[in-house]
Amino acid sequence: MKIHFASAVSAAALAMAGAAPAFASEQAVLAAATALPVSAADTTSETTGVVIAAATEATPITLAAGTNSTLINAAATSATLPFDSAAVAAAVQAATAPAERSEKFTVVLNQDSFFGFYPTFNALIPVGEKVDLSVYGILWTTPDFGTNGGGSDLWTEFGIGAAIYAADNLVIKPQIGILNGALLSGGAAGGTGGNVFDGVVPNVTINYADDSFEAEYYGGYYAAVRNRNDSGLDFLHTWINAGYKFTSNFSAGGHYEILSLTRNSNPGGSASNVYQWVGPYAQFALSNGFFTRFTAGWEMGGGAAGNNGDFYKVAVGFTF
Repeated sequence: MKIHFASAVSAAALAMAGAAPAFASEQAVLAAATALPVSAADTTSETTGVVIAAATEATPITLAAGTNSTLINAAATSATLPFDSAAVAAAVQAATAPAERSEKFTVVLNQDSFFGFYPTFNALIPVGEKVDLSVYGILWTTPDFGTNGGGSDLWTEFGIGAAIYAADNLVIKPQIGILNGALLSGGAAGGTGGNVFDGVVPNVTINYADDSFEAEYYGGYYAAVRNRNDSGLDFLHTWINAGYKFTSNFSAGGHYEILSLTRNSNPGGSASNVYQWVGPYAQFALSNGFFTRFTAGWEMGGGAAGNNGDFYKVAVGFTF
């Protein structure tokens, strides 16, 4: 059944019913929509060509120019016009349904005082209501991570996982990556040079962001696969940071990060901390997806053979 209103009063009532807040129950909206009478006030607006039908089996009443107001009032007081509840329900669902996520690709250029220069990328592809497929990579360029420190067999990380939208503003991203190169497997020391499946890295990133607050946790365990019991190295890399959004373009907070050598199968090798950093960060972000963050601070002691002195890192990226 279709109902066409020319009157301002009935149209306003329909608009208010269709614009019910998201938290109102569907039944309440339907109740409001199914009880819209044609009142005498409707006769004050232009009624030429208006068609009113009380039900699909009822005979429609056509109000032509000059129709007697008595007829209009009689139609208004004789019945309440039923509404198409299925159409209203569909409208309510459309108004309250979450917006569909789009595919995203983020590229970030990073540089810090230990890892050197390392571009990263991450693709997010929606595969479910609250799940994205995540594909990522890190292109490590530090020569010390290659064979004999000469710049060949550079460490290359590639992984896959999921981004789970666990709650409002909270995203949990478990992933597993493969390492290719010579760092974890010992490279020249193991007699194999650069290796495919140098190691694996199960990792998780947790992000929270709302209008005022932002936070991130990362934990990854880099485990040797090739030459594991001869010259293999395992590392645990963890950081956490949190900050306040002073404006939509600027935020600042604190950062803590630690890299630990947890397993060393080289003769005479032992586990130790490589570095431990703490310091503030400042971030600038644009509405078009560009962002940059600078972090710097103090080395809190990485052990006798660990990194010493101040640390610094900068990241600049774009999401599109």
